[in-house]
Amino acid sequence: MQPMQLTKQFTEEQYMKALSSWYWLDGLDALTPGFASLFGDLFLVDADRAWWFLDTMEGTLNREWNGRDELLATLDTEQGQDRYLMGGLALGAFHRRGLELGPDQVYAWAPPPMITRSFEVDDIAVFPFVVAVHVAGQFHAPQVSRP
Repeated sequence: MQPMQLTKQFTEEQYMKALSSWYWLDGLDALTPGFASLFGDLFLVDADRAWWFLDTMEGTLNREWNGRDELLATLDTEQGQDRYLMGGLALGAFHRRGLELGPDQVYAWAPPPMITRSFEVDDIAVFPFVVAVHVAGQFHAPQVSRP
Protein backbone atom coordinates (compact mmCIF):
# COMPACT_ATOMS: atom_id res chain seq x y z
CA MET A 1 0.00 0.00 0.00
CA GLN A 2 1.28 3.44 -0.99
CA PRO A 3 1.66 6.10 1.71
CA MET A 4 -1.04 8.76 1.77
CA GLN A 5 -0.23 11.89 -0.22
CA LEU A 6 -0.60 14.87 2.16
CA THR A 7 -0.75 17.59 -0.52
CA LYS A 8 -2.97 18.35 -3.50
CA GLN A 9 -2.85 20.53 -6.57
CA PHE A 10 -5.77 22.37 -8.07
CA THR A 11 -6.34 24.29 -11.28
CA GLU A 12 -5.46 27.95 -11.69
CA GLU A 13 -9.19 28.72 -11.89
CA GLN A 14 -9.90 26.85 -8.63
CA TYR A 15 -7.13 28.73 -6.83
CA MET A 16 -8.44 32.04 -8.21
CA LYS A 17 -12.01 31.36 -7.06
CA ALA A 18 -10.92 30.03 -3.67
CA LEU A 19 -8.68 33.03 -2.99
CA SER A 20 -11.11 35.71 -4.18
CA SER A 21 -12.42 36.23 -0.63
CA TRP A 22 -8.87 36.79 0.66
CA TYR A 23 -8.57 40.14 -1.21
CA TRP A 24 -7.87 41.90 2.10
CA LEU A 25 -4.52 40.13 2.63
CA ASP A 26 -1.65 42.42 1.62
CA GLY A 27 0.71 40.89 -0.93
CA LEU A 28 -1.40 37.86 -1.82
CA ASP A 29 -1.93 39.05 -5.39
CA ALA A 30 1.85 38.90 -5.99
CA LEU A 31 2.02 35.19 -5.12
CA THR A 32 1.39 32.10 -7.24
CA PRO A 33 -0.25 29.04 -5.66
CA GLY A 34 1.96 25.96 -5.82
CA PHE A 35 -0.05 23.36 -3.93
CA ALA A 36 -2.36 22.88 -0.95
CA SER A 37 -2.56 20.76 2.15
CA LEU A 38 -5.43 18.31 2.44
CA PHE A 39 -7.06 20.94 4.68
CA GLY A 40 -6.89 23.70 2.07
CA ASP A 41 -3.93 25.61 3.48
CA LEU A 42 -1.91 27.02 0.61
CA PHE A 43 1.76 27.06 -0.28
CA LEU A 44 2.50 30.00 -2.57
CA VAL A 45 5.65 31.19 -4.30
CA ASP A 46 6.78 34.76 -4.98
CA ALA A 47 8.86 36.24 -7.80
CA ASP A 48 12.08 35.62 -5.80
CA ARG A 49 11.14 31.92 -5.46
CA ALA A 50 10.51 32.24 -1.73
CA TRP A 51 7.57 30.22 -0.39
CA TRP A 52 4.69 31.57 1.65
CA PHE A 53 2.11 29.75 3.77
CA LEU A 54 -1.54 30.79 3.85
CA ASP A 55 -3.00 29.32 7.04
CA THR A 56 -6.74 29.28 6.38
CA MET A 57 -7.51 28.33 9.98
CA GLU A 58 -5.60 31.27 11.46
CA GLY A 59 -6.21 33.66 8.56
CA THR A 60 -2.51 34.46 8.20
CA LEU A 61 -0.06 34.70 5.31
CA ASN A 62 3.63 34.40 6.13
CA ARG A 63 6.86 33.96 4.23
CA GLU A 64 8.22 30.74 5.70
CA TRP A 65 10.92 29.43 3.34
CA ASN A 66 13.62 31.04 1.20
CA GLY A 67 13.37 28.39 -1.52
CA ARG A 68 11.79 25.13 -2.61
CA ASP A 69 14.53 22.95 -1.10
CA GLU A 70 13.99 24.57 2.30
CA LEU A 71 10.22 24.04 1.98
CA LEU A 72 10.58 20.38 1.01
CA ALA A 73 13.08 19.75 3.81
CA THR A 74 10.55 21.11 6.32
CA LEU A 75 7.68 19.05 4.90
CA ASP A 76 9.87 15.94 4.98
CA THR A 77 9.91 16.03 8.80
CA GLU A 78 7.21 14.77 11.14
CA GLN A 79 7.06 18.19 12.81
CA GLY A 80 6.70 19.94 9.44
CA GLN A 81 3.96 17.55 8.33
CA ASP A 82 2.07 18.09 11.59
CA ARG A 83 2.46 21.89 11.54
CA TYR A 84 1.87 22.67 7.87
CA LEU A 85 -0.03 19.64 6.53
CA MET A 86 -1.89 18.45 9.64
CA GLY A 87 -0.70 15.00 8.64
CA GLY A 88 -1.91 13.14 11.73
CA LEU A 89 -5.39 14.59 11.41
CA ALA A 90 -5.54 13.81 7.68
CA LEU A 91 -4.49 10.23 8.35
CA GLY A 92 -7.08 9.97 11.11
CA ALA A 93 -9.82 11.29 8.82
CA PHE A 94 -8.88 8.78 6.15
CA HIS A 95 -8.05 5.66 8.16
CA ARG A 96 -10.27 6.04 11.21
CA ARG A 97 -13.25 7.77 9.63
CA GLY A 98 -12.93 6.42 6.07
CA LEU A 99 -13.19 9.90 4.56
CA GLU A 100 -11.82 9.79 1.03
CA LEU A 101 -11.20 12.97 -0.94
CA GLY A 102 -12.26 13.45 -4.52
CA PRO A 103 -9.99 15.43 -6.86
CA ASP A 104 -11.65 18.77 -5.99
CA GLN A 105 -12.10 18.18 -2.26
CA VAL A 106 -10.31 18.89 1.02
CA TYR A 107 -10.94 18.19 4.67
CA ALA A 108 -12.45 20.80 6.99
CA TRP A 109 -14.23 20.84 10.30
CA ALA A 110 -17.97 21.22 10.61
CA PRO A 111 -18.48 23.28 12.69
CA PRO A 112 -15.06 24.95 12.41
CA PRO A 113 -12.56 25.04 15.31
CA MET A 114 -12.79 28.86 15.36
CA ILE A 115 -16.23 28.29 16.87
CA THR A 116 -15.83 24.99 18.78
CA ARG A 117 -12.15 25.31 19.84
CA SER A 118 -11.93 21.59 19.02
CA PHE A 119 -9.77 19.80 16.46
CA GLU A 120 -11.43 16.40 16.87
CA VAL A 121 -11.10 13.93 13.99
CA ASP A 122 -14.78 13.09 14.45
CA ASP A 123 -15.72 16.64 13.40
CA ILE A 124 -13.79 16.52 10.10
CA ALA A 125 -15.87 16.45 6.93
CA VAL A 126 -15.20 16.61 3.19
CA PHE A 127 -15.82 19.88 1.33
CA PRO A 128 -15.08 21.29 -2.12
CA PHE A 129 -11.68 23.02 -2.02
CA VAL A 130 -13.03 26.27 -3.49
CA VAL A 131 -15.84 26.46 -0.94
CA ALA A 132 -13.68 25.64 2.10
CA VAL A 133 -10.97 28.21 1.29
CA HIS A 134 -13.43 30.88 0.13
CA VAL A 135 -15.56 30.61 3.29
CA ALA A 136 -12.44 30.77 5.47
CA GLY A 137 -11.41 33.99 3.71
CA GLN A 138 -14.84 35.48 4.35
CA PHE A 139 -14.70 34.45 7.99
CA HIS A 140 -11.31 36.10 8.57
CA ALA A 141 -11.91 39.26 6.51
CA PRO A 142 -11.80 42.44 8.58
CA GLN A 143 -15.33 43.81 8.90
CA VAL A 144 -14.31 47.42 8.25
CA SER A 145 -12.61 46.81 4.90
CA ARG A 146 -15.38 44.98 3.08
CA PRO A 147 -16.48 46.72 -0.11
